[in-house]
Amino acid sequence: MDELGPVSPRTYPPAPGWSPEDHRIKAPLEYDRGTEKVCVYGALRVRDGKALTLSAPSGNTKEYLRLLEAVAHSNPTGELYLITDNLWSHNSTSIREWLENHPRVEQVFIPPWGRVGSRHAGGVVESISRRSLGRTDLC
Repeated sequence: MDELGPVSPRTYPPAPGWSPEDHRIKAPLEYDRGTEKVCVYGALRVRDGKALTLSAPSGNTKEYLRLLEAVAHSNPTGELYLITDNLWSHNSTSIREWLENHPRVEQVFIPPWGRVGSRHAGGVVESISRRSLGRTDLC
């Protein structure tokens, strides 16, 4: 589970993804808040590749809680292991209270020194996947 934002609709075609020197082209980003910008929240169920996305006016605890509710609603039975990063809104008092009231949902944090795709974070995901095969959903 993660969020991206703020983002704004593009009114121009995207730049090519790679330069002739074979490196990713970095597009300039503007982070000021405008009326068109939104945050996008998403979750992926590893078992079958089902994705769930939500958009929100900002990235905060209230909107992350909305994502948790949507994930729980779309996975009504079984244990859920939600893998996420260490953003402050993922571990706020409201989120911890929600998790206490939903014991079948466990939030698992990627270690701060591990990035998705790194061998350390991959080990966390692999370990949880092995535990959950056949009896739980992984989002």
